[in-house]
Order: sequence, then C-alpha cells, then structure tokens
Amino acid sequence: MKNVNKYARGYFMPPVTSLKWTEKEYITEAPTWCSVDLRDGNQALVVPMNLEEKLEYFKMLVKIGFKEIEVGFPAASETEYTFLRTLIEKNLIPDDVTIQVLTQSRDHIIKKTFESLKGVNKAVVHLYNSTSVAQREQVFKKSKEEIINIAVTGAELLKKYAAETEGNFKFQYSPESFTGTEIDFALDICNQVLDVWQPTAEDNVIINLPATVSMSMPHVYASQIEYMSDHLKYRDNVILSIHPHNDRGTGIADAELSLLAGGQRIEGTLFGNGERTGNVDIVTLALNLYSHGVDPQLNFENILEIIEMYERVTKMRVHERQPYGGKLVFAAFSGSHQDAIAKGMKYHEEHESDTWSVPYLLIDPKDIGREYEGDVIRINSQSGKGGIGYLLEQHYGLDLPPKMREGFGYSVKNVSDQKQKELMPNEIYDIFIQEYVNLISPVEFIEYSYTKSADYQTNVTIRYKEQVEEISGSGNGRLDAISNALQTRLGINYKDLSYKEHALETGSESKAVSYVGITAEDGKVYWGCGIDVDIMTSSVKALFSAVNKMVD
Repeated sequence: MKNVNKYARGYFMPPVTSLKWTEKEYITEAPTWCSVDLRDGNQALVVPMNLEEKLEYFKMLVKIGFKEIEVGFPAASETEYTFLRTLIEKNLIPDDVTIQVLTQSRDHIIKKTFESLKGVNKAVVHLYNSTSVAQREQVFKKSKEEIINIAVTGAELLKKYAAETEGNFKFQYSPESFTGTEIDFALDICNQVLDVWQPTAEDNVIINLPATVSMSMPHVYASQIEYMSDHLKYRDNVILSIHPHNDRGTGIADAELSLLAGGQRIEGTLFGNGERTGNVDIVTLALNLYSHGVDPQLNFENILEIIEMYERVTKMRVHERQPYGGKLVFAAFSGSHQDAIAKGMKYHEEHESDTWSVPYLLIDPKDIGREYEGDVIRINSQSGKGGIGYLLEQHYGLDLPPKMREGFGYSVKNVSDQKQKELMPNEIYDIFIQEYVNLISPVEFIEYSYTKSADYQTNVTIRYKEQVEEISGSGNGRLDAISNALQTRLGINYKDLSYKEHALETGSESKAVSYVGITAEDGKVYWGCGIDVDIMTSSVKALFSAVNKMVD
C-alpha cells in the first residue's frame, strides 16, 4: 500500500521489562465492571438516547448486575444533567449501585458536577485530562508541567467540592490518551494526583488507564498496565481500572491481558458500542470468563431480551457474528460441523455430563437463553445429513437410519441450492413427507391378509395402473411375503431389505413409523417411510414407498 512510511509507532514501551502477566494462564475472578453505555456509548450514537430511553437502559444495566454505571457528563449538557437529577430525585438508583459522572479539570465544570449530585447516596467523580504527546503538542500546546498542573488543580477541586457537598464520593482520574503518553510521564501525573488525594484503605481511589486510541499489539498495553501497577504510589489503596477502545480490533485482548497484568476494573459497553470502532464489549468479556468456569457476576441468561432493548433504544444493530449475542454465532451450516454437534449433544445427554464439551460450541447456548433448534443447526446447501436428521428428530420425532439420512440430505441440499435460501424445519419436514412417506404411485397399498403354515402366505390388495387387484406371495415373515409378491407382480428384483421402526408419539393416539431400504441390482439403495397407527401397516407402507421410488 502507499504511504506506509507515514505511520510511525506512536506508543511507548515501559522502561523496564514488565512481563510477569505472561506467567498466568487465565483470569481467575471477575473484575469490577463499570458500564459506560450511557456516557461513552450514548455520545457515539447517531441519534443519542432521549430521557425515557436512557432510563430504560439504566434499568436494564441494573438488572444485568452492574454495580457501577457512568451516567454522563452532567455539566456539559442539560439533557445529561436532567437525566442524573431524575435518577436521584425519583430514587431510581439501588443502594448497591454507584453512579459515575465525568468532568473536565475546570472549576466551573467541577462545581456544576457536584451540584448535579446533590442528594445522591454515593458516586464516583471521574476527572480526566489529555496527556499524550499528540494532544499536548497539537491540541493544547502545553508543556508537561502545564498538563500536570491541570490534573493536580482538578484533583484539588474535587477534594474541595466533595467536602462541601453531602454524599459519599469516590475519586477517579484518567490520563486520557494514556496509550500515546510516555509511560514515565503517565506515571508521574497519576502519582501527583494521588499525592493530592492521599487514598487510604477506607477511602480508596480509582486510576483509570484508557486505551483511548488502541495503538499497539495487546501485549504492549498489558506491559504498560503492569508497569503502572508496579510503580503507582499508594498501590494497595488504588483500584487500577482499564478502559480499552477497539481501533485495532483488539479491545477484548487488550482487556483480558491487562487484567492478567494488574487491572482490577473494566470500563466498557454492551456489545462494544462507542466512539469510532467502539469500546470494549463487556458481554464478550463476561461470557469469556463464563466459558472458563468463572462467574462473571453479570447475568446474561436473557441475552435476547437485552439485545431487543439495546437495538430499539440505540438504533444500533448487534451483528449476526457478534460473539455470543449474534443470531448466527451458534449456527452450524457445514455438514461436518452439524454432524459433530448432533453427536456431541446426544453424548452429552446420554452421559449426563456435569461439564460442557460439545464440539464447536464454546458454551451451552441454553445458558444465555438461546435455543438449540433455532440457533445451532441451520440448514442450507452446505449442510449435511447429521444436521438435517437432528432437526427432524428434535422437531418431529423422526429418527432416520443413517443411510437414509444420507440420501435425504442430498435432497434437502438440492432444494436449498435451487431456492438459494436457508430451509426451516417445517420445510425440511415437508420435503421428507413428499419424497418418502406413504407413497402411493405408481403402486398403492390398500390392504393385506395372511396365513401361516410352514411359512407366511399373504394376499395383498393394490391399485396399479388405475386397476385394483390382488397379489399373493410367501416368505419367512409377513413383510418378506409381501415383498416377494410385489417383486413377482412388478417384475423387479432387489435384495438386502433394511428395516427400522419406532414410536412416533406417546399416548392413546400414538403412531408408529417404519423405514425400509431396498437395494436394486445395480447397487442403488431406495428408501421409503410408512406412518400408521398400526406398526405392521406402517412397515408395509414403508416398503411400498421404497418400491415406488425404485419403479417410478
């Protein structure tokens, strides 16, 4: 591509090696989660949410289990100020939930922020200012000392107004654009803010290190976080928070590696909505933990309800391939995948396993409110016999013999290919009925009778070439006798009659289903299916169906 030399690496590695995080295998406990959907997420919408939509969204976040929720920048907008006041005055904030508000390091903004918090039980006041080389040189045109002064002044103002305002307040500081800031400078400015706040075990504070722009590979961000964690003052009294964006598509990796590196808290949004390519997706992060047997302390058992609310109030869309939430993320169209999943599900059911290990499915879809039939096995021209057979069995109780599944699978794929569409279970069932069940042309079965001496003697009434007639045959069983009568009358030969039967339903109105396969002289196998309240009659109908496919 052109102009590759114009892109220099704008991030800064720590001055010493920080790789202790690489020795850890996985995250062992959930971080503190802070949703920033109502601030970072809302400001990234084409049409920001109105008051009613923000209230509905807030209630859903509470229902999911968030204990910290950033609700806005109350001093910057009358809408956000009103939203915050509504939450407080209508007592909509549960006792175990802490709201968070954002403020710049400016006296009048900080003052109005605390005014907006009047009457709140507890809140995090989040102070930020930009610290990166690009911001200092191009936007603010200030020296490092001047940037530090902005942060320290803001920290002092937070202490001042918090002391004058009734309520319980926790302080948070973010060196915005942390990833483009020299690490020692980021450490210096954070430590000077901490010197102002003097955190204690009873009155701890939050230092938030945002990947405002994701600029490096995830291991670099993790090393930056580890270095900061190792060198921050008052570390035991500091909650180290991570706020990854997704510019490089590595927001999840940035977050997970940073939790290994000392991060204790994550700021993100549902489904990753946020500026540019978005914030880190908390749904994915939480369910990644869940897939490792770690309780994320957030409840996504009703993920479809959450998606419905999210799409309706944000006017955004959860992509079909979005991890966990997307409509197609559990779907298997590939024949080999479907076969493995169907066999895995059956194994899981038969062995009553306490652990989940079904091929191709990271977690059990039912645990987040998804359904196997609608979400897992999906049929198109790429599908195979295993998935098609699985759907017939799950929806209609039809347990086809393996060889019959193979032949039927080709029929279904051909229909899907011709129509260029996915086929629903009812469409697959209709194809099966039309092609295999109780076929009456060119030979229609009407009734039969039999006697038994040394072998079975049978008389069968049929309709053939529009004429009703009776044919006779003998064999070592009733079905064999009927089969021999048919071969004689029609002048055909086949061998290796395969047979399977099972009950189709339970109760007084139960039916029997039978499957019969016959092998012609050229080796081709023809299958038929019979369904009837009488098991023997269903067998005869299955045989006639197979013969009709052979002579048609």
